[in-house]
Amino acid sequence: MKQLLRILISAAFLLPFQTQAQTPEKQVTDRQQVWLGYFNQTRLSDKFSLWLDLHSRRTDFLDRWATTIVRPGLTYHISDHTRFTVGYAYVSHWPASETEETVRPEHRLWQQVNWSGKSKRLQTNQWVRLEERFNRNIANDQLQEGYHFNFRARYMIGLMVPLTADAIAPGVPFLVLNDELHVNFGKEIVYNYFDQNRLFGGVGYQFSKGFNAQLGYMQVFQQTAAGNRYFKTHALRLFLFHNIDLRKPKADPAAGK
Repeated sequence: MKQLLRILISAAFLLPFQTQAQTPEKQVTDRQQVWLGYFNQTRLSDKFSLWLDLHSRRTDFLDRWATTIVRPGLTYHISDHTRFTVGYAYVSHWPASETEETVRPEHRLWQQVNWSGKSKRLQTNQWVRLEERFNRNIANDQLQEGYHFNFRARYMIGLMVPLTADAIAPGVPFLVLNDELHVNFGKEIVYNYFDQNRLFGGVGYQFSKGFNAQLGYMQVFQQTAAGNRYFKTHALRLFLFHNIDLRKPKADPAAGK
């Protein structure tokens, strides 16, 4: 695990420079988007829970569709702070043009190791995710026969700091900062081993023990398959996090004495 983290972190610094050296005519396009997301984890037992996250992304501030994602999964709890999840995602992509006539589908398998930590006035969350992506072929905004395949590795680290208390609890606002690196690999990847980096900063509010909302600004710097074309996305991001625990309360051994 530590070796994989070192590879991902090194790629964040080295791959963009390597790509620029191969493709000197760099073209960067700025765009504005709104990202909405809902994350649900439903605890079934001490060892298993269900995962579901839903995403809606719009371009030019809600003007037209960019991406939608439906991503279910099954989580195994190795401990209270370490989890392993496997799942499937169905993704709909709209072309970068102003038309919405073509929707490119993607089927994605994914596996993730997630671990969290908590100390006074600081809560951390990290995960490493591996994806197997089957993207429908497309040319000139028209779908073609077949799919192209590649792997993608992702590493995310997030920090949350309560603002009005020593810990994040119901009724407590908090600061959020996270960064997520994406790296492509596979025989069909030629120019964009570095895929994208997502840097987010914002504020959150803990409404209840199992529900919070996080709102802020995210900058996404993404390289396309052409190698010399990049998107710099300025996004308003609102994510809702909802944890449900269906386990029966454990009996108090002192009760009845």
